[in-house]
Amino acid sequence: MKSIDSGAYSIHFNEHCYVELNSFLESSNFSNIFIFVDINTHEYCLPTFLSNISYSCELEIIEMEAGEHHKNLDTCTQVWHTLSELDADRKSLLINLGGGVVTDLGGFVASTFKRGISFINVPTSLLAMVDASVGGKTGVDLGGLKNQVGIINFPKMVLIDPLFLKSLPKYEIRSGVAEMLKHGLIKDAEYWKRLSDLKSLNLYDLECLIYESVVIKNEIVKRDPNEFGERKQLNFGHTLGHAIESYFLSSNNKTTLLHGEAIAVGMVLEAYLSTKNCGLINEELLQIKKVFTNLYGIVKFNKKDKDSIIDLLKYDKKNSHGEIKFALLECIGKSNIDVIVNEDIINEAFSYYAS
Repeated sequence: MKSIDSGAYSIHFNEHCYVELNSFLESSNFSNIFIFVDINTHEYCLPTFLSNISYSCELEIIEMEAGEHHKNLDTCTQVWHTLSELDADRKSLLINLGGGVVTDLGGFVASTFKRGISFINVPTSLLAMVDASVGGKTGVDLGGLKNQVGIINFPKMVLIDPLFLKSLPKYEIRSGVAEMLKHGLIKDAEYWKRLSDLKSLNLYDLECLIYESVVIKNEIVKRDPNEFGERKQLNFGHTLGHAIESYFLSSNNKTTLLHGEAIAVGMVLEAYLSTKNCGLINEELLQIKKVFTNLYGIVKFNKKDKDSIIDLLKYDKKNSHGEIKFALLECIGKSNIDVIVNEDIINEAFSYYAS
């Protein structure tokens, strides 16, 4: 597959990504090279990654605990201290090998250590391949609030090897598919239609769809890297989805939802909002609900849950001047940004989702 140029960096695929990596390492003369992993990618992905590095150098491995609960400033502090103890300097390189938690947190650590060192993202989950590792967003959670601390800063390159997906359980693949479906909903109705029929897909089909998803996101980010306008479209489903994810993450009596599971709920809710605010037709709303509920099931919400989730909306990063702003759909394949929604309609959306 042809490499994708983002303007600031390139995204490479399959075995070609290792050719590009080794060439880059040979020509860059880094003082130190660190590979940042979590417990799972250390065991299941690092051996494969190392076997593809032909550049002769000493590599240091830095490991974090796995899971969203560890995507916080405490973990960053531990990694910053480890880098210092291992004599990292401004000419060091950090390679983030992992899912969205590793690439988000590792990118933030690299962007802030000694005011910024180089980093490379090697996503190993489907979610990270099509979303988290692409676009330059880095960051960590603040308490139970998603991605409240971070910076937009681009890696030197992104390397996407779909073979890493073989180590993932099916529920992790399903989580990543939610973001891919989002790309179709906001930009490409034909892509949405093809991806909706998951039963007929094989690994090669998935590789091609990953490539298309990256192309869609990359083109949006190239035109609006700092999210002043068009890039906000990528937040469809995320205003309510992130609030749901944060609420379930911080509630002791709730089973934590994967990112894609929470965003899937958010997209159904925000599709309903789209019918009330942007003209999305009921036929397409029903289609969206059917696809997501068939794939992810129905999450139960009581009144306390809904009230707490709606209260969390005030922390959404798209808000300004005290107003909650949504990215919504005019139709499948076309979206709108900065839409202000009445709270009564949000409550209606939860009732529609549960019906």
